Amino acid sequence: QVQLVESGGGLVQAGGSLRLSCAASGRTLSRYAMAWFRQAPGSQREFVAAIDWSGITAKHADSVKGRFTISRDNAKKTVYLQMNSLKPEDTAVYYCAASPSTTYYVNAELYNHWGQGTQVTVSS
Repeated sequence: QVQLVESGGGLVQAGGSLRLSCAASGRTLSRYAMAWFRQAPGSQREFVAAIDWSGITAKHADSVKGRFTISRDNAKKTVYLQMNSLKPEDTAVYYCAASPSTTYYVNAELYNHWGQGTQVTVSS
């Protein structure tokens, strides 16, 4: 089992930056592919970014490509989401997720460990 705790959310003006962190406890993080999802009020949960167990291969949603970057530090058992050039439409609760796989997925159903989420609000 792995437990995930997100942090780093908050209120920021459009064009600003935030870095989200996802700290894992329990089993070693290096056996898990990791991802970030987000959910805005009244919307379904959507894929943001994912990274394989090694940190070498990653994928970002088209809506955040070039602005957000996912990374991981397995020694620290932490995954990050650097968010730059934030837009009001990025406002959502951001969730960290883990899948016991070396390969990442974009489908939320393939992740079986989730954090509690952290709120990101971008004002215009």
